[in-house]
Amino acid sequence: MTDSPRAIPRRSVVSWILYDMANVIFSMGVISLYFSLYVREQADASKADSTYGAITAVAMGLMFLLSPLLGAMTDRARKRMPFLVWATLVSCAATALLARGPFWVSAILFVIANGGYQAGVQFYDSLLPEVSTDENRGRINGLSVGLGYLGSYIAVGLGFVFGTKDKAILFTAIAALFLLIALPCFLFVHERGNPNPRPIFRASAIAESLQETWRTLRAGKRFPGLLRFLIGRAFYTDAINTVISFMSLYTVNVAISTGLSAADGEKRAQFVLMSAITAAILGGVAWGFVVDRIGPKKTLTIILGCWTGTFTVAACVGFLHLPIGWLYLVACVAGISLGGTWASDRPYMLRLTPPDRVGEFYGLYGMVGRFSAVTGPALWGLTTYITVERMGMPALTGQAFAIVTLLAMVLVSIVILRPVTDEKRDWAALEAAAQGT
Repeated sequence: MTDSPRAIPRRSVVSWILYDMANVIFSMGVISLYFSLYVREQADASKADSTYGAITAVAMGLMFLLSPLLGAMTDRARKRMPFLVWATLVSCAATALLARGPFWVSAILFVIANGGYQAGVQFYDSLLPEVSTDENRGRINGLSVGLGYLGSYIAVGLGFVFGTKDKAILFTAIAALFLLIALPCFLFVHERGNPNPRPIFRASAIAESLQETWRTLRAGKRFPGLLRFLIGRAFYTDAINTVISFMSLYTVNVAISTGLSAADGEKRAQFVLMSAITAAILGGVAWGFVVDRIGPKKTLTIILGCWTGTFTVAACVGFLHLPIGWLYLVACVAGISLGGTWASDRPYMLRLTPPDRVGEFYGLYGMVGRFSAVTGPALWGLTTYITVERMGMPALTGQAFAIVTLLAMVLVSIVILRPVTDEKRDWAALEAAAQGT
């Protein structure tokens, strides 16, 4: 699949962007906000972090194992869209049933809903070449990231409309809106298709897909910078995904430390998230233009510097018991950084990807994201378990120590990514050189 000049209908671009809004409704409404608060209601408050961390680690662990296989299989398929449709339907169905039975049932449904969502994001990412060219990719992806965060307004707004006590209604509303807003993408994004489709649902095809992925990871000369980028991405997404997941719990504990009730803390958490969302919308759009001007590598380096400052201040809020107003500053900078992260690293990955292996490579891209989403919550849960449950520290202090571990992850990623260039690759020449050695 080449990136040759072609006319891309505006309707296709808008529909692709709308799907980002749809899946953000899920990620913000379920992962970042209401499911973590639901866990806090069902489990002891002191064990909420470790319980939610364990559930999230299981959910992401399964997707870590499946992501590269799913990506390689979509490279074999005639089209990727059917995979996106089914993943979305599975996620919406499971989400609609959350909080309607015993807690353990909802935990299993969360794992299923998250699996469908994560797989859908992977398939969605691999459709970026279908709605953009190399010249406008940063802007279109930035618009997708920025405008997609409007979905967060919707997710948080549902809490004001329905209240936060009846989580079952909230989850059903999230599922319905996710599906409704995703529909244009299913209908109006038209793929060029795979000219050489191969069998997918056979044992031999699965084995071959796994072998191709293993050969890719070992073939450093054929794909310069790929492995180092994936490792570096595992570290910074570890920090980012974790802080997104635990922001609500952290805000509630900051509120309680200042004398507010848990209910007031939940309301403050919504306002803090709204601040982050607003900044992410502006950040995603603005950083998209920066990517087209200076390239994804330089843009991501700047953004990781912003994350370093964000985590430093966030940890100080917990250690020094600063007023909750500081979290609004943290949320705004985090939002700008969050929008910029996805506006830059998705095009960055495409620079490292051969045109005929987009699905497989975005499977690897997704795999490290899932890995970080396993290790991040697990590390956060372990840190709070040791500091709070074993050492008897206040919950807020334990969370501040957990944030320090996230700061360390970002610093490590900066060092790892430093040598990786985003220069355009001559894939034909690299393939010929690899075969000649």
